[in-house]
Amino acid sequence: MPNTYVKIYVQAVFAVKYRRALIKDHFKKDLHAVLGNLINETGCKTIIVGGVEDHVHCFFSLKTTCSLSDVMKSVKAKSSKWINENGFLEDRFEWQRGFGGFSYSQSAINNVYKYIENQEEHHRKQNFKAEYKNLLQKFEVEYDEDYWFEDLM
Repeated sequence: MPNTYVKIYVQAVFAVKYRRALIKDHFKKDLHAVLGNLINETGCKTIIVGGVEDHVHCFFSLKTTCSLSDVMKSVKAKSSKWINENGFLEDRFEWQRGFGGFSYSQSAINNVYKYIENQEEHHRKQNFKAEYKNLLQKFEVEYDEDYWFEDLM
């Protein structure tokens, strides 16, 4: 076969370092737009970015020549730099190391989109740690709770 045809949908989830509630309303919408643009710059195609004060969800189609790790490394580094250079916060902003990555079928796009679009409402009922644990369990990802979040000492 002379060509490669692939469509891989990924939801990447990552948190502010120590899960601090630093993503404030005055720049959250712009941050989500920046994250989407940074994903697009890698050659991937953003579907939606959303989240709350302590974490974000990015849903996109992964380009065949990109690794998810490379996309996340670039997006997280450049978005941290954007936040810090624009002076949105008094303290230095950092994302927590690592991320969750979950794949979806074409038929799940609308449900995942709605889920990310309604993060504010969702997190009135469930905190991020419980949400993340549910995702890991739903996708049968092995994890060690001693190492899945960086906590303040």
